[in-house]
Amino acid sequence: MASNQQTRPGLGALAKDNANGRIGVVMGAVGGRVQMRPTQGGREWDAMPDDVVSLSAREELSARLAARNDDSRVGL
Repeated sequence: MASNQQTRPGLGALAKDNANGRIGVVMGAVGGRVQMRPTQGGREWDAMPDDVVSLSAREELSARLAARNDDSRVGL
């Protein structure tokens, strides 16, 4: 696979919905759509499979750090 090709993320993976720029966790796929949930929980949204891409290492680190910082603010 060429380095410029992105792979489809699997269940439980952090991913980006390129249609709206949101980053979330892949929860499943139903009816030709991918269900994604915000990293800190909340309401799931549907995304088109072609719009869901794996994060770069930098994006993933940033998303995980933001989630960890949010947890520390609320004492988790």
